[in-house]
Amino acid sequence: MNTNRLINMIMRKAINMFVSKGLNKGIDMASRKGKRPEDMTPEERQAAQRSNKQMKQTAKRARQAQRALRRMGKF
Repeated sequence: MNTNRLINMIMRKAINMFVSKGLNKGIDMASRKGKRPEDMTPEERQAAQRSNKQMKQTAKRARQAQRALRRMGKF
């Protein structure tokens, strides 16, 4: 295997990992509406947890749809 290909493969994995973590942090922040959990009331915290779960499910569906479209585009 070419060293350039090996480096690109490792870099792609690392970048994907960082992008994934960034998306998760952004979803968490959006579900909390920018507040820290310590500053929230118990009701707000429960609502944030519910919306966080819904946002993560929506993101998962979007990734699945993206993969399906990529597969369909190959044909």
